[in-house]
Amino acid sequence: MTAVVIVAHHERTEAAALARAAADWLRERGHEAWMPTDDAKALSLASLGSDRPLSEADLAISMGGDGTMLRTVQLLDGAAVPIIGVNVGLLGYLTEVEPPSLTAALERYFTGKYTVENRMMLVATLERTDTVSTVSGGGTHPSLSWRALNEVVIEKDEPGHTVRLQVCIDGAPFTSYAADGLIVATPTGSTAYSLSARGPVVSPTHRAVLLTPVSPHMLFDRSLVLDPDEAISIEVIGHRPAVLSVDGRQVGHLNDGDIVHFAPAEQSVTFVRFGHRRFHQILKAKFGLTDR
Repeated sequence: MTAVVIVAHHERTEAAALARAAADWLRERGHEAWMPTDDAKALSLASLGSDRPLSEADLAISMGGDGTMLRTVQLLDGAAVPIIGVNVGLLGYLTEVEPPSLTAALERYFTGKYTVENRMMLVATLERTDTVSTVSGGGTHPSLSWRALNEVVIEKDEPGHTVRLQVCIDGAPFTSYAADGLIVATPTGSTAYSLSARGPVVSPTHRAVLLTPVSPHMLFDRSLVLDPDEAISIEVIGHRPAVLSVDGRQVGHLNDGDIVHFAPAEQSVTFVRFGHRRFHQILKAKFGLTDR
């Protein structure tokens, strides 16, 4: 018996029908199937809803696009649970299975006819320093950490202004940026926000960290591709605040003196694959490239 959690896009009616069909297929074969309560409620599938931790699953099925895949990774919170991505929507980089092939994919999974693909994640740790005197005397606040599959972004909080960010690499100052923001991305995230900021495309199974400025107001406007073991820290300098986002989710505001430290996560994300997946062919289809 395999425990399977289904995470689905809340606004796709096709996802509701697929989730019901997948749960029925799994239960008919003696497996467990459930959905997070919020997903089940949003798709009118209350009978599938459960508050059971996703970490108890043996397999996760993500039904949506790349955003739903990112949310599945977030909900798993580092648990070593393989993910099957079902593409409900536009062509995505992360999903593997088209809806008509879902049953066939599940049959292949349970007969062991699949491979796995591991993707690195980043850990961002916020060192927040309160420079304003408070009743408790101010001082350094406890740090907070987040994991990201795509990217962590530090960007301006106020329209019409840049934010100033000091970058250190391996403990040594590199430079300060006056920009709309900085993106720290994994290879998986190289085709997300970093790409729109003219960052490089990196094969997603590679291990690297990308540092891409967003609309820099300076002569140096290039992305850096760093070894994941090269420690990066970014400090907000100056009076203008910044916003911290992780995989598209805003997680906090930053002020002068706050520092975000970056390192490769100990955990990786495992995607289930049912054939030889050629990333460059996905890229070609996404951008409508011709053969010559």
